[in-house]
Amino acid sequence: MKLTHLGTTSGTTTCPNLYETDRGTYLVQGYQVTDPEALATLRARGLPEGETVVEIPKALLNFAPR
Repeated sequence: MKLTHLGTTSGTTTCPNLYETDRGTYLVQGYQVTDPEALATLRARGLPEGETVVEIPKALLNFAPR
């Protein structure tokens, strides 16, 4: 998988970062969510323990506010 760094809101090379892949998807680097309520909701939808990076289709970002 080839990655292209698209940007970061960090002043350093740490997270968060957004990458585009050569597979028509994105990789998002960020901090692990530790909020119990949020984790319960995510796990109820199938999120495995300790998952910290996700790959999403580009089209999903069409639903994000601009």
